[in-house]
Amino acid sequence: MKIVSVDVMQVPSGNAGASRGAWSPVVVRVNTDEGISGFGEVGLAYGKGWRAGFGMVQDFAEQIIGMDPMNNEQIWETIFRKTFWGMGGGTVVNAGISGIDIALWDIKGKALGVPIHTLLGGKMNDNLRTYASQLQYNWGTNLTKQRLVEPEEYAEVTRVAMAEGYDAIKVDPIVIPGEEGKPWKITGPLENRVIRTVYNRVAAMREVGGEDLDIIIEMHSNTDTTAAIQIGHALEDLRIFYYEEPCHPLNVQNMVEVRNAVNIPIATGERIYTRWGYRDFFEKRAIDVIQPDICLCGGLTEAKKICDMSHTYDCAAQIHVCGSPISKAAALQIEAAIPNFIIHEHHQRALSPAMRETCLYDYQPVNGKYKVPDLPGLGQELTPETIKKCEIVTVTTRLPYMG
Repeated sequence: MKIVSVDVMQVPSGNAGASRGAWSPVVVRVNTDEGISGFGEVGLAYGKGWRAGFGMVQDFAEQIIGMDPMNNEQIWETIFRKTFWGMGGGTVVNAGISGIDIALWDIKGKALGVPIHTLLGGKMNDNLRTYASQLQYNWGTNLTKQRLVEPEEYAEVTRVAMAEGYDAIKVDPIVIPGEEGKPWKITGPLENRVIRTVYNRVAAMREVGGEDLDIIIEMHSNTDTTAAIQIGHALEDLRIFYYEEPCHPLNVQNMVEVRNAVNIPIATGERIYTRWGYRDFFEKRAIDVIQPDICLCGGLTEAKKICDMSHTYDCAAQIHVCGSPISKAAALQIEAAIPNFIIHEHHQRALSPAMRETCLYDYQPVNGKYKVPDLPGLGQELTPETIKKCEIVTVTTRLPYMG
């Protein structure tokens, strides 16, 4: 089997009726001479960077035309070692590697007639415990308000998620100012009104949720070390499940400082890439829960290695998921196969009808639990109708390595 072409597709997201915007998934389709195609995703659907990812995959695809897609380790090393920038890493480079790598695993599973989790060692976990993620933006479809301000609103969104069967939720209680539209300083030392507002929001969620609701606190690395410690101390008595990205995501020593100062487990990882990026975090005991994004960290090939490394350091693993249904399917496959899985993320954006309609299957949790797909390969791909709407660049020619 040989790779004959690679399609790089920018998926219309339904975001404000535009094909490009704040939500712009980039999907990779690797095609073979045996008629089997595999799908993967570049993890830059949000923030700024999708155009860079769109171009990065095109450049990397030129290196793999004609190679055997079943040899995913060889292809990973080819991109990593022979593109010059592969070893340099970074967000865009690793996102490009990831999109191609996931598609190769999809091909392998389809060719062998088994789901990816079988190829990763077999299913250890099913009915994955799932949390409702990013509740500061409300929860549900067709929302009239998407930025919550008052503690009463945080209490109500908790009721909504729990009514759907979730016994764990995640919220960023500091990203939206106390008076919406009026910015506040969230690097420390913090004003007392900021700490008080954050505490009141989370306390309202705890009161509604009771003792058995697990609450994950997300900071998105918007706070610095001083502010993160202040917020962590303030929230300790509310029994937080874990504390996510409390400070700069690549500053290991600052993360250690927060972990040592706050009596809450620390989680991070969506902006850490490859084994080499995670190494210092493990060796310096900086984190308790890792959150690699398969579409950013180096794909399924690398994510499995990262999760196995984390297991030796007694770190639990939760895949970060914030993309199209392709990324969701990839996360479910690896979470099914790892012994240190802790919980699955169901992002508020994953509720969007426009996004759910882009793929063949609409996998959704039931009563706060996710079944792991057993279809061959990834178990997910874009619909033909979606592909027709995509901006597509197709790479068919292999270029020689010029490094």
